[in-house]
Amino acid sequence: MEITYVIIIAIIAYIFGAITKIFVDSIPNKYIPIQNVIIGIISALVCYFTGIEPNLLQSIVLCVVACMGAGGIADLINIKNK
Repeated sequence: MEITYVIIIAIIAYIFGAITKIFVDSIPNKYIPIQNVIIGIISALVCYFTGIEPNLLQSIVLCVVACMGAGGIADLINIKNK
């Protein structure tokens, strides 16, 4: 079941990333955590309404933590490359 969360979050993050790249030229880095929280909440709603997770609060917490963690790891990789 945990891999399903990862797949849903990855797909929604990819869609949001593509929309952001197409419609918005440059977003300041300070808004990236807000985007990650929105992706986490939407992913949680998808997981809840598809029946993957029966508890809405647990679904929101799991997906938001996963998105924020992924964003932190991406930042660490970018900092290391600089």
